[in-house]
Amino acid sequence: MKLARVIGTVVTPVQHKAFDGQRLLAVRPIEPDGTDAADRMFVAIDRVDAGVGDTVLLMAEGSSTRDLLGMGEVPIRCSIVGVIDEIEVAGETLYGPE
Repeated sequence: MKLARVIGTVVTPVQHKAFDGQRLLAVRPIEPDGTDAADRMFVAIDRVDAGVGDTVLLMAEGSSTRDLLGMGEVPIRCSIVGVIDEIEVAGETLYGPE
């Protein structure tokens, strides 16, 4: 699992049939304090109705994602499985409402 921020939506006029009816979002990995973790992004299936700007919990293991979605052998690697409100480590809030 990874922490990520939703940075945009993905529209694909031609796609694998496994993506039919799925909402695809562009996400960027982040550190627990909310700063960017890498200069890269992933495309993830949205399972929790996340939106641009949301901090999310990203399942980024292909076989686990396919098992969760019950999709068998399809080209899916990432799915958004939660929207994060707050991250606390050792009693200190690293991310969340002030």
